[in-house]
Amino acid sequence: METKPDRDFEKEYPIDETIAKLRRLADCLEQGKAYEIMIGGERIYVPVRAAFNIEHEREDGFEEIEFQFKWSTEKK
Repeated sequence: METKPDRDFEKEYPIDETIAKLRRLADCLEQGKAYEIMIGGERIYVPVRAAFNIEHEREDGFEEIEFQFKWSTEKK
């Protein structure tokens, strides 16, 4: 499997696009299907086995909540 370069990409979406992405994500989770999404010109495949967590940060007068999926790309 090809090794991809490290990356840290962030983009804000309008509310209607956010709703559509979250709705599609929820549908995939409910159906036990992998989720795919285009982020910064790269198609990302989130496998069913991905672990989900929520992160909350507070710093310098700002708060942030991140919904994260993590999975290993290493072959076993």
